[in-house]
Order: sequence, then C-alpha cells, then structure tokens
Amino acid sequence: MVAEQPWLYTAMAAYALATVIAIRGIVRARGGAVGAAVNRSYEPLVLGLISAGVILLVMALTERWIRIGHGPFVNLFELLMSQLFSLGLVLSVVYWRLPVIRPAVIVVLPMMWVLGIWVLLLEPTASAFPPTYYNKWLWVHVGVGKFFLAFSLMGSGVAGVILLRKISRLAPLFRHMPPDSVLDHVAWRFMLLALIFESLMLIAGAVWAQDAWGRYWAWDALETSSFLNWLLLGAAIHARLTYRIPIHIGAIAILGIFVFAFMTYFGTPFFSEAAHKGVI
Repeated sequence: MVAEQPWLYTAMAAYALATVIAIRGIVRARGGAVGAAVNRSYEPLVLGLISAGVILLVMALTERWIRIGHGPFVNLFELLMSQLFSLGLVLSVVYWRLPVIRPAVIVVLPMMWVLGIWVLLLEPTASAFPPTYYNKWLWVHVGVGKFFLAFSLMGSGVAGVILLRKISRLAPLFRHMPPDSVLDHVAWRFMLLALIFESLMLIAGAVWAQDAWGRYWAWDALETSSFLNWLLLGAAIHARLTYRIPIHIGAIAILGIFVFAFMTYFGTPFFSEAAHKGVI
C-alpha cells in the first residue's frame, strides 16, 4: 500500500458516511407537514464529514506529490483523486452557504461516488511528468476546469431534485425544499457559473498549448469535445433565458450537459493519443 492510499480510503469513508447520514436525515424529515419546522440536526454532521473528506484528500494528494515528485495532472488515478477533492470543496461551501438546497446533497454525493468507486479500483501507479506540463498555465487551465465541473455537478444535483419530485414515492423527500421554479433558477445560476469557468478553461488551455506546442488550437479530440460542451452549455443557457422551456426539460438538459462534460473530462484524454496525454 502506497503512502496516499490510507488517506484516500479514509476520505472515501467520510464521504460515504456523509451520504448515509444525509439520506437518513432527509428520509426521517419527509413525514412532517409542509411549513412545519424541519429537524436539521444531522446537517452539521454531514457538513463536517464532507469537510473532513476534503481535508483527508489534501493529505492524500500531498503524500502522492511528495512520493512521485509532481502534481496530480497526469494519470487517471491522481486526476480522479484531485477531482474528488475539488468537488468536495465546492460542495462543502455550497452546503454551508445555501441551506435551502441542502437536501440535494443526496443526489450530488451519489454522483460523486461514481468517481469514488472508480478511483478505489485503480492502481496508484506513478507516471512520468511530460516536459510540456512544466507551465504555469497548466495550473490555471486545470484549476478553472475543476470549478467548471464542480458547478456543473451542483446544477445537476438541483436538476436531479426537480426530476425526482416527479416520482410520487420520492417526492416527499424534497417537500421542504423551495418550489421547482425556484430550484430551476438556482440550477441555471450554477450552470451560468459553469459556463464562465469553462470559458476561462478554454482560454487558459489555448495559452498553455501555445507555450507548450507552439499552437493555440489543433482540433484534437479533447479540444473538440470541450468546445462542443461549451457550445451546448451556452445554447442551453440561451434557450433558458430566451424561450419558456418547461422546467423538467431544462433539468434534463442540465443533466445531459453534465454527463457530456464528465465523458469529456474523464474519457477523451485517456482514449485519444492527444497532446494532453503527454505523448507529444
């Protein structure tokens, strides 16, 4: 077992416990009358566990950095681990600052567990750090990209609540949340933030590419997929602001955009012989 794995396993345990406690607390609160006081005693514990997971992932990333001598930018194991950190960080801030949408955590955390289970199944092998990665713009490109995916996840969590409310057996879980019209507004605010950070990601990536490979854009698989994601997100926001699209259709669009972003971020770089993979 390598140095970072105990920290990683403990962080995943904290996230798992936060998931269980959140689901249990929300299920217990579903029977109360609308407008009645809701038992929120479990919420500080959920926030504490998510925050603990974030801190433990910082320790895991630090241990790995010390062991292999470079940041978590190259192989899938370290990218998943760093993404779980950034998603948890944004989730903890949103959970703290927006109490009215806290029940959406039971949608967000299971979505994060796709990454959690994935990283636990991977070997923590070390990869060589490509010369083109010694560039300050890489930090900007990766950093704003993580915020793009995190805000997309937050919007998807709220959109998921809107859709789950249409299932009669699950609707009572979210009866104390604001009406769908309010959740729709919040979800698209998150997606607008995602658009801003994805725009910054593309710009920073182009500058990095110019420094690293002498070109701003080459239409490789990852660049093309990222650009398509940006177009889809921009078009969805435009449609939301310009036309009266039904709320549930907007929620489906948000989830579709997140799935596309997920496949772009965690699929394309590892199945395409592109510069992002360090082969050039």
